Amino acid sequence: MAEKKTAAKTTTKADARSTKTDAKSAKKVEAKAQPRLKALYNSELKAKLMKELGLKNISQVPELVKVVVSSGVGKKREDKRFTETVTLTLAKITGQAPTSRLAKKSIATFKIRKGMGAPVGYLVTLRNDKMYEFVDRLINVALPHVRDFHGVARNFDKQGNYNLGLKEQTVFPEITFEDASVLHGLEITFIIKNGSKEGSLKLLELFGMPFEREGK
Repeated sequence: MAEKKTAAKTTTKADARSTKTDAKSAKKVEAKAQPRLKALYNSELKAKLMKELGLKNISQVPELVKVVVSSGVGKKREDKRFTETVTLTLAKITGQAPTSRLAKKSIATFKIRKGMGAPVGYLVTLRNDKMYEFVDRLINVALPHVRDFHGVARNFDKQGNYNLGLKEQTVFPEITFEDASVLHGLEITFIIKNGSKEGSLKLLELFGMPFEREGK
């Protein structure tokens, strides 16, 4: 009996060690899988921004908290092929299913009634890892495919949030030739915590955002 108890205890300890080892391995894998821009921001850019902006506290540093990718359908809201293309585009380039948006106000010219009828637009809200992965692809893969590209405009609002418009969805490599049979534009909004025009500009520049030169 004593031998059996000793064997059971030994097995339990071995199982415990194995569980701890598996947990450590899982943490390592998780750390390795962290998006490149997120890791860069946490390891280098936070401290750099704090120094360059003359901030006294690390909690005051500008931080990207979410990215909203949207597309309006306007007059084509009743065109099933067009709306299907828009939703497919958003799902492919973000990895999330888009949500629809109804009109916030009535517009008689376009026969739109507030909160009624077909959706007037679709959007996806990205946070955390998916947000950083999307921004990385946008800056390093999609924007270089824009024809006659000379940099993006500096469209910041008073809170330091940034808006970027794209005329066509075809700049994203996820979009196939068949997906591009119907062209449409996209609006990408960067919501930045502790943002300001100067701080948000510096943050996105450090991410690699290719802004056009001032005075152009």
